[in-house]
Amino acid sequence: DTLWDLAIAEVEKRENPDDDGKRVEVWEKSILFMGNKNGGKTTIILRCLEREEVPKPTLALEYTFGRRARRHNTPKDVAHFWELGGGTSLLELIRIPITSNNIRSFAVVLVLDLSKPNELWTTMEKLLQVTRNHVNKILTKLEKTNPEVATEIKQRMRNNLQRDHPDYELVDPFPIPLVIIGSKYDIFHEFDSEMRKIISKTLRFVSHYYGASLVVDKYTHVLEREARVLINHLAFGYDKSKSVSVDHSKPLFIPAGLDSLSQIGPPPASDSDIGKMRANTPLELWKKVFEKTFPPKADCFCDLQDTKDPAEDLQYAEYEIDVMRAQKNQELEQYKRNASKSWKEMDFDSD
Repeated sequence: DTLWDLAIAEVEKRENPDDDGKRVEVWEKSILFMGNKNGGKTTIILRCLEREEVPKPTLALEYTFGRRARRHNTPKDVAHFWELGGGTSLLELIRIPITSNNIRSFAVVLVLDLSKPNELWTTMEKLLQVTRNHVNKILTKLEKTNPEVATEIKQRMRNNLQRDHPDYELVDPFPIPLVIIGSKYDIFHEFDSEMRKIISKTLRFVSHYYGASLVVDKYTHVLEREARVLINHLAFGYDKSKSVSVDHSKPLFIPAGLDSLSQIGPPPASDSDIGKMRANTPLELWKKVFEKTFPPKADCFCDLQDTKDPAEDLQYAEYEIDVMRAQKNQELEQYKRNASKSWKEMDFDSD
């Protein structure tokens, strides 16, 4: 055999069979991180990938990846990490990473900034609604082209709850795996205890209703490990954590399917207030109760207005391009001044 023959044989041995001669399947998963602007998404990704980097502001939609081997001398599995920047201002970009080709291996991590409770429900609702609509469109197409796959995806999410679970018929699972993470715990922990209770119970309900896992983590607590285990399960197929923490005075960790409406309790409002609220679904009722305590901001386009021009961001600076852009801007301003003078000098017939 030539050197090339030996090299090809070695590569095939590493990529295909394991020690028993069986084919080893390479695990390839994708995760989309989205949520409040400056909510800590990049930091979470870097922690999961064990990268010692200083987080930078995310521009639009960014991508990175991680590779890990499940066992010694086996091919490394690949996890694709997408991050949507801009809060709710760039919703249309959600359709780029989630496609019919990867829908079976896709998951979503929603990061909510607990220090901004007045933005919490609006951010969560907009991002999940747009994502769900896009995923449902993909599933509708799959039902025509590959109905077995579409059925498998829908059934998989239903399986998060056992059929004998008392809430089985009361929840509405998200169509793909979902993790909700509450960030900025250090600020949240300084809130009034009743405010913390309302936020925590609401997040527990929303997570349970959508068949999602919930993590409220302050990053220095032992639960940091649990959060990383949860995301690594989605990304690399690691074993799930069986830990559960539901104490509202501490960080929360509740894997999908391990909570219940009876444990969560009713919405935090008086019976008379609940009786006055008109709601068609349990989710709508919890929304009304939550927004009574934390009214949403009147300006629903705050994320869009806060988005800075990437051309002015120093991390994307390129001297030659910036010089050319400055020159073109000067030419544009001169054109505007000349056009304005010409307009003012024009004679209009009053007749």
